[in-house]
Amino acid sequence: MCRHVAYLGPPEPLGALLVTPPHALYRQSWAPRQQRHGTVNADGFGVGWYAGEDPVPARYRRAGPIWADLSFADLARVVRSGAVLAAVRDATLSGADAEAAAAPLAAGRWLFSHNGAVPGWPGSLAGLARTLPAEELLALEARNDSAFVWALALNRLRGGDEPGQALADTVLQVAAAAPGSRLNLLLTDGDTIVATAWGDTLWYLTEPGRRTVVASEPYDDDPHWHEVPDRTLLAASRTDVLLTPLKEPEPDPVPPAPTAPPKEPRT
Repeated sequence: MCRHVAYLGPPEPLGALLVTPPHALYRQSWAPRQQRHGTVNADGFGVGWYAGEDPVPARYRRAGPIWADLSFADLARVVRSGAVLAAVRDATLSGADAEAAAAPLAAGRWLFSHNGAVPGWPGSLAGLARTLPAEELLALEARNDSAFVWALALNRLRGGDEPGQALADTVLQVAAAAPGSRLNLLLTDGDTIVATAWGDTLWYLTEPGRRTVVASEPYDDDPHWHEVPDRTLLAASRTDVLLTPLKEPEPDPVPPAPTAPPKEPRT
């Protein structure tokens, strides 16, 4: 599992969001308060942020724990942004992708994170690979379930789906193929945040017209944090937050049992 957070608001130093609060993502890397699966998020971390009028975000990712990266401490102190997505990682399966597997994953103006796991990976989603163009499969940033889920969502975005629809349909598609999947997804383009609560905790904090924060868990004890119900899609901007329930995927219909042909009457 992982912990992640997205922010839209007045430009702030990265550290004011990710390090300074008493239960910030930095501390959640070794002492999360609400994480349901796993206890330490030391298998990598990453932060993506938007600067000025440039629609393409910058990223800083590492394979080790956030607390061991002295360069990040300097970065967090001086870099300011009004749109941020960051995550700390607890790898479901160990692998060789290292830094490439750390969120946020990215494409164009989008930043993406997956808090969760897909049981039976990769076999459970092998059938869904046929829904993606070969070049998109070959371009996966990492060989893990999160990168593949991102490829499914990105394919929908490139096909013209609205962000909320793209995430919702991806969650239902993966959940149908791999029941029991935990699919808390987080997506931003620097102007909006879209997220799903599907199997783990999700919270939001908003000051309409000023800032919106969406996170796996609150980074402080502000009483204005709101928990998002499980099986919910969240769509947010700097001015409002909209929650929409997600339905469980319908099970595949069971074909009727074959019937024996009627016997010929004896003469």
